[in-house]
Amino acid sequence: MTSDDFSHLRSALADVVAIPVTPFAADGSLDIAAHRALLGRLLDGGVRTLTPNGNTGEFYALTPAERRTVTELTVGEAHGRAAVLVGVGHDVPTAVAAAEHARDAGAGMLMVHQPVHPYVSQDGWADYHRAIAEAVPGLGIVPYIRNPLLSGGVLAELGDACPNIIGVKYAVPDAARFAAFARDAGLDRFVWIAGLAELYAPAYFATGATGFTSGLVNVAPSVSLGMLDALRAGDYPAAMKTWEQIRVFEELRAARQSADNVTVVKEALASLGLCRRDVRAPSRVLPDDRRAEIAELIAGWSV
Repeated sequence: MTSDDFSHLRSALADVVAIPVTPFAADGSLDIAAHRALLGRLLDGGVRTLTPNGNTGEFYALTPAERRTVTELTVGEAHGRAAVLVGVGHDVPTAVAAAEHARDAGAGMLMVHQPVHPYVSQDGWADYHRAIAEAVPGLGIVPYIRNPLLSGGVLAELGDACPNIIGVKYAVPDAARFAAFARDAGLDRFVWIAGLAELYAPAYFATGATGFTSGLVNVAPSVSLGMLDALRAGDYPAAMKTWEQIRVFEELRAARQSADNVTVVKEALASLGLCRRDVRAPSRVLPDDRRAEIAELIAGWSV
């Protein structure tokens, strides 16, 4: 296959790439009913790309069996209404097994989490992604890049070796670095996704991104999709009005190295009666005196 064979998947990445939360029941298990309801709400709200097992879905706090369940549940709920981009990671055999499971479940794409190993060389990073991409040549592959030391040239070489690497979720908080990296790797070769969500989307769109990830979309799909419409139209003043609207919410998620990234989203959903606020360690629920602040922040949104 060539990258052109993945054109329909490339289109799905140039969009709001939703990262659904993983709701938990009172006993700590997956809340399947709430999960289905939240996915249905996203789909009914117009979301066209779903990423099960993303960081906002607490990927690293789920067991392998739970990650498989989340994948199967998402593919089942999407059933032709949205593209599914399954998060995989950990050691190479674990990532490959998850990739093969995603393929067999009916997903079309994989998002490969940034390796968390303390010793990551650039060539080793490429080897890691190549092993996964070659195991499932029929799936579109999207590296999740959080390492500011990675060069665009390494990604360009990887893309030449693996034509199913079709997009990049770029999550280094530096718009100038993103612009250079995308051009060094190939601005038109890959679909560039602003991986730091709505807060960075306008700056990254201005230099080449055509999609952005979102956890906020769990709470208010119309807000995220409205920003996308404005960015696609080149209407940056309108996009920045949305940016101003969601700024404090997103800054709370990003504070203290994203300590409350998932917690704030789940608190907002809990305030709407959509799921429990429970998160798993190393995340932690907000204290009582902070909960009202989240509910007040989203009170004026169209949810």
